[in-house]
Amino acid sequence: MRSSPSALLRPYTTSRTTTILSLTRTLNNHHHHRSMATTTTTTTDSINPTNTRIGWIGTGVMGRSMCSHLIKAGYSLTIFTRTRSKAQPLLDMGAQFASSPLTVASSSDIVFSIVGYPSDVRSVLIGSSGALNSLRPGGILVDMTTSDPSLAVEIASAASAKGCSAVDAPVSGGDRGAKNGTLAIFAGGDESVIRKIQPVFDCLGKVNYMGGAGKGQFAKLANQITIASTMVGLVEGMVYAHKAGLDVGLYLNAISTGAAGSKSLDLYGNRILERDFEAGFFVNHFVKDLGICIMECQNMGLALPGLALAHQLYISLQAHGEGNLGTQALILALERLNNVSLETKKASSS
Repeated sequence: MRSSPSALLRPYTTSRTTTILSLTRTLNNHHHHRSMATTTTTTTDSINPTNTRIGWIGTGVMGRSMCSHLIKAGYSLTIFTRTRSKAQPLLDMGAQFASSPLTVASSSDIVFSIVGYPSDVRSVLIGSSGALNSLRPGGILVDMTTSDPSLAVEIASAASAKGCSAVDAPVSGGDRGAKNGTLAIFAGGDESVIRKIQPVFDCLGKVNYMGGAGKGQFAKLANQITIASTMVGLVEGMVYAHKAGLDVGLYLNAISTGAAGSKSLDLYGNRILERDFEAGFFVNHFVKDLGICIMECQNMGLALPGLALAHQLYISLQAHGEGNLGTQALILALERLNNVSLETKKASSS
């Protein structure tokens, strides 16, 4: 007996319906589990003081203030610095002192460093006793020193080989920016890692993602080039105003709200007038930064005469034994060149 068309179709239709329903349930279940997994991962990975241990290497002019913000935010902090006395205020706030970068990293999820020179960065992060050697897989290195872009790439590669991540995140804003938690942070590396640790960066200032490994350093070097010529313009204008017989204080106030106004003027104008050359940022470190800039310019085939001039003027401060003064001490170089002193003018008018 021949089957009717409907009889032939029935098993296929039933089977197809069952298959579709089964697939729908599977997809729904998968979607549900994926949503749960996403939620769980987000919760687990969220950086906060209760689940993230921070290590810090270098507690100088900048590092000390930056660490204090993290402690006040509730983070557990383990610190290392070559001169323990520099870290005492932080220890009094509850930070733990470690005997080496290795020890810092062994008890930390994220290790920050802000030290003097590229050689220091190499030593404390990837040297024989560097932090990377004892950092757990999944840990993160964040170098906030102004250093060589090529070294930042090397550190990122070494970290990746050990199942860790590395971010180059140099900063701008000087000692006041560090104290006020308003630093500009130039971050290079994996964007997802930088986004993940943003809650920590937010305690220190504003993070700006600049690109892959080394790009944070390139951004900071460009920043230093801008500052260098700005500082030359600032002190040259002050010397000119002085020579013209103006009250330099009144002059600075007058230009501060016009086109000549700048962050450098705001930070350093009054300090220069008051002969306050205490380092918010050392001349020695600025010469190092500008030297890296010049080296990178040679690699790029780039001519930046303003950078070269500023570099030479700052080197002249070193030659006079003034390398441990702040960058605002550039006024001393211009005073010597012109055989004038703003200090004498101030004294004679008072």
